[in-house]
Amino acid sequence: MSVRKLIEKAEQSGIKVGRAESFTIGDSVEVHVKITEGEKERIQIFSGIVIAKKGATINASFTVRRLVGNEGVERVFPIHSPSVDKIDVKKSGKTRRAKLYYLRDRVGKATRLASKAENLVKPRASAAKPAAPKKEEAKK
Repeated sequence: MSVRKLIEKAEQSGIKVGRAESFTIGDSVEVHVKITEGEKERIQIFSGIVIAKKGATINASFTVRRLVGNEGVERVFPIHSPSVDKIDVKKSGKTRRAKLYYLRDRVGKATRLASKAENLVKPRASAAKPAAPKKEEAKK
């Protein structure tokens, strides 16, 4: 076996299946991170908006941004890290960019993104209602 194939095989063993596809840029997520304090281990939740994803396979990572006391805090997480317990998507945001670095300059309500659920096309009222029977048919 070549060295490249050995490296690929080792990378495949560390990849957590389906995690990279479970969220996209602009989603509001809660990242459950394992924190070790001495001999104890606990889960800490970091919630915010995904502003960037980069890398491929085992090297993939994503950046989450949140505001804490009017101060922006960003944290980069490796997607396949054993310290990342799980990633919960709370809300999907509609974006037209691959990186949302422009959110760094915004404060308050300006940091909100449009939700994907709000932008769905609603069916027309006339299409939803069944057609009323004609008067001639009602007499028969």
